[in-house]
Amino acid sequence: MSANLRRGNKQQPRRPRSFKLLLGGVAVLLLALCVDTVFRDGLSRLSDLVFDGFQRAAPRAATADPGVLVVDIDEASLARVGQWPWPRDQMGQLVDTVGSLGAAAIAFDMVFTEPDRTSLGPQLKRLQAQGIAIQVAPNAPLDNDQLFAEAIARNPVVMGVALSSETGRALSPPLAGLSFAGSDPRAYLPAFEGGLSNLPVLTAAATGIGSFSFPPARDNIIRAMPLVASADGQLYPGLGVEALRVAQSASGLLLRSSDASGERAAGPLALTAVKVGMLELPAAADGRFRIHYSAMPHMTVIPAWQLLQGDAAAWADKVEGRVVLIGTSAIGLRDIVATPLAAAEPGVNVHAELIDQALNQQFLQRPDWARGAEVLVAVVSSLLLLLVLAGARPLLSSLAFALLLGGVFGLAWWAYTRHAWLLDPLPALLCLLAVFVSMMPTLLFVGNREKRFVRSAFSRYLSPALVERLSHDAQALQLGGETRQITVLFSDIRGFTALSENLSPDALTTLLNDFLTPMTDVLLAHEATIDKYIGDAIMAFWNAPVDIAAHPRKACLAALGMAAAVDALNRERGSALRIGVGLNMGEACVGNLGSQQRFSYSAIGDTVNLASRVESLTKYYGVTLMVTDAVRAEAADLAYVEVDRVRVVGRNEPVQLFALLGDAQLAQQAEFASLAQAHAQVLALYRGGEFCAALNALQLLRMQTCAASLSALHALYVQRLEQLIIHPPTQWDGIFTATSK
Repeated sequence: MSANLRRGNKQQPRRPRSFKLLLGGVAVLLLALCVDTVFRDGLSRLSDLVFDGFQRAAPRAATADPGVLVVDIDEASLARVGQWPWPRDQMGQLVDTVGSLGAAAIAFDMVFTEPDRTSLGPQLKRLQAQGIAIQVAPNAPLDNDQLFAEAIARNPVVMGVALSSETGRALSPPLAGLSFAGSDPRAYLPAFEGGLSNLPVLTAAATGIGSFSFPPARDNIIRAMPLVASADGQLYPGLGVEALRVAQSASGLLLRSSDASGERAAGPLALTAVKVGMLELPAAADGRFRIHYSAMPHMTVIPAWQLLQGDAAAWADKVEGRVVLIGTSAIGLRDIVATPLAAAEPGVNVHAELIDQALNQQFLQRPDWARGAEVLVAVVSSLLLLLVLAGARPLLSSLAFALLLGGVFGLAWWAYTRHAWLLDPLPALLCLLAVFVSMMPTLLFVGNREKRFVRSAFSRYLSPALVERLSHDAQALQLGGETRQITVLFSDIRGFTALSENLSPDALTTLLNDFLTPMTDVLLAHEATIDKYIGDAIMAFWNAPVDIAAHPRKACLAALGMAAAVDALNRERGSALRIGVGLNMGEACVGNLGSQQRFSYSAIGDTVNLASRVESLTKYYGVTLMVTDAVRAEAADLAYVEVDRVRVVGRNEPVQLFALLGDAQLAQQAEFASLAQAHAQVLALYRGGEFCAALNALQLLRMQTCAASLSALHALYVQRLEQLIIHPPTQWDGIFTATSK
């Protein structure tokens, strides 16, 4: 019963504050979720930075032998071959060289929108217009673009186009066949208004046409590439996708939408995947493919001049069977982009990253369920933080906040490194931060206010150390009680009524203050809770409101200290004050008792009543300190002698009382042991009904010097034994029945 009562009453006062805190925290959590939803586009910038950090910390494992390489028109090539643009016949030579080395596909990361002005035909017309006649061989090539187109036609070449909404130029139609699983993506993909195409003669000769346009980004960092894009009413595959189609000799692409058979149809229509030949690439809703960068450290990069002017055959084993991208890293040609791994990277390398991932089927994905999982993690982690905030101290709450933040980021990191999933930790971070920042000041304010209240309420009744311990559990200060094992002390000044009649009010007040101050100091030093002062009387107890180890023994030592303090006060004032102290241990109801308007911390119950009776009996038995057998059993190393077995007023069961004469050091002395043994023998004869023998033994005991401290008790027993000898009882149990409180 006591354990249940203790648990129930101790926790119930926390509920009002905890409920309000939880309710407020839930409101903050919901507000944070709304903010995250409404401002998701803006917050996605931060999310991108987090994912960029993940890629920098753990890039995609680089392929040891990539199926793609780059022919780079670099600064060295411009210096050797000449300024850009190069004559188209040289570009045709480059295509033929790469094709002869066995390239599976050749893709241009550039567009040729204007005729070659270095062609012989236009130059002859210009000279003829100036009156200059030049004879050329009948079979001399007059059009470099035609030469370039013929080279393109002889090889598996993908020409690039640039899609844009900044120009309304018509685009040449795509060459890849398209089939759809689900709705036609042109109905929902973002559309460009036009773009830049190659010369018709070049387009007609190409095997494929692919878009190399990078999607616009707020910070100009390339994180994704469109697998397929809509422009001018047509669907154009990305340059890398088209190169993969040509390399596999596939006729077309399969575009799968969210309403296709086997796909989730809930929500707006979206592209889910693009299948090219035997390869399938996952797509985001807008057709983009999230690139998982590796920096391609093992990819072959061939400077273009080495194929035009060097030993091209030396590169045969590097080119054969691979997709070859022709692009530029020259600064002046302005095809340098930023990626999560590098602030400046040739744009052609981004296409190479896409092709490498497609060939190895290594994808960085954001699953369909990602948003729901992020909201769930945000809610669960925030609720866990709220539970900690409602019941823990600020330091522990701060630690829990840090651990939850680490756990959220750890979960996102695990998903990225283990499964290549992009799960955004920012929604949970926002919610945790909002809950912590809004609730912690409230918690600190309420906690400090409660601590101030506790210190104010208990500073006069408990030692500072105990007040500090209690202040950390301030919610215990609510109206109600709990059942606890406590040790109760009552003390009183003997003959105080008569003493007060001879003193003026001022003198009486001074006397009480001089008496109660050292008594209070002793009690607080021994970790007592001072319940109340009743005139000259004091009530105190131990083991409530905080647990006190070995509280019966500390109460006994406090009683001995009070007696010593009275002796010191008498020597200082020249007075003759005497006190009586009674101690009892047992279960009592302790707590804040009273009304809703006014209450005080106190203890009630039979244990308290018995302690009061014991204190009253000290005057009758003539001893200063008296304890019950329950107290003696828990502090048996101190110096006691038995006083009597008494049936006090209001109790049927007798209680065994002992006089506390000193500490453990006194209990070890031979003189005390002799006194205790002789005293116990007297009581044994007394209870055995041998009254004459008991009286004789008592008379001998009173002659010993060590018995002087028990003279009043022994005088009482002499009188009681003499009466019993004259009037022997008919029934005798050795128990004294008290007739007054």
